[in-house]
Amino acid sequence: MDKVISADGTEIAYEAVGSGPTVVLVGGAFCDHTATAGYADALAVDFTAVSYDRRGRGESGDNQPYDPQREVEDLTAVIRAFGDRGFVFGLSSGAGLCLLAAASGAPIDAVAGVEPPYRVSEDAPPLPEDYTETLIELSSTGRRGDAVAYFMTVAVGQPPEAVEEARKMPMWAGLEAMAPTLAYDSLVHNKGGFPADQLATVTAPVLAVHSTGSPSWLVAATEATAKAVPAGESVGLEGGFHEVPPATLAPVLREFYLR
Repeated sequence: MDKVISADGTEIAYEAVGSGPTVVLVGGAFCDHTATAGYADALAVDFTAVSYDRRGRGESGDNQPYDPQREVEDLTAVIRAFGDRGFVFGLSSGAGLCLLAAASGAPIDAVAGVEPPYRVSEDAPPLPEDYTETLIELSSTGRRGDAVAYFMTVAVGQPPEAVEEARKMPMWAGLEAMAPTLAYDSLVHNKGGFPADQLATVTAPVLAVHSTGSPSWLVAATEATAKAVPAGESVGLEGGFHEVPPATLAPVLREFYLR
């Protein structure tokens, strides 16, 4: 993987495929660059599609102290490794990071994202007031597995027995390695609260995408995001829980970015 140096000196690792205008793809919780690689491959025929390891994941560094604006600087550094400006696409809390970056003045010409997990409807799983602090405490005291379990049960709503089965799988070690970044995701997307004032400052066009296979609270979050930004639109596409297949999404993104 190639690397770029962010503003605070953190190394950010990335991979690029294709050629053309730059699209940087941003993963969500438990995502390194491999989580967006399929979307990058689908976009590569028309774009330079860049997947990267957000700080604290994969081959990227994790200089402290953490602040969401450091992730904005990371994304900016990746964009500028390919030119002055670019498009961005985010999955889940990665969509929240793209929106935060656009609101912060990052060199972004258009934002697309799948289901930023804001809690805007009554049927959304509520997060405890100390949710982020609990993740930090568990991760920083050697209880990374408990932090993963806490996220899976409290934030995602999975039953405890599903967590116990996951603990037996080979992927579990990778989840534990990224456990400290769960708090980062929470801070990036406003601890699940809806950042209406922040979104209102986003001047770039925004395409908010939801899956037909997702629960109604994620659909509501997507539609609320599109309404909160000045130049927003939402679309529902065929997919599974909290995901839309690259082959389905790529043509929609191509049309949106190249308008």
